[in-house]
Amino acid sequence: MTPTRLVVGFVAGFLSVLTFQSGLIAILHAAGAIPFAPWRMTPVPPFGVPQSLSAAFWGGLWGIAYALLEPRLTARLGWWLGGLAFGAVLPVLVLWFVVLPLKGQPVGGGFAPPSRVLLTVVIHAVFGLGTAILFRLGQHLAGRRASPSPATLPDR
Repeated sequence: MTPTRLVVGFVAGFLSVLTFQSGLIAILHAAGAIPFAPWRMTPVPPFGVPQSLSAAFWGGLWGIAYALLEPRLTARLGWWLGGLAFGAVLPVLVLWFVVLPLKGQPVGGGFAPPSRVLLTVVIHAVFGLGTAILFRLGQHLAGRRASPSPATLPDR
């Protein structure tokens, strides 16, 4: 595992929250399907950073987890289905069974209504797909920078 791979994972997760996940939230909000808007600038404790940047930071940490799991996910499911599965499962389980109880809310938000449960899974699955797409793009760009250009190769 190279540091570049982990950095690419962080950036992919960070940007996926701001583009893919928030883009879906914007579409759903515009359609009236959800009451909350994307890209919220409301300060969140403990440091008072905007909610969108806080979510993007956590998305970046999930991107590192994706970078660590990506070889196995891709080998078993393919890259895009692996990304969807990653987003739909791991972040959702941590949200339901760790984050919400820590915030004094019921496990899984009470798992009601079913449409809210499905919405949570779909929004996170889109985050995972976005992370997979951006991770592949980042790996490609990082690989191009790491390989020498023909002009810098020694003559034989």
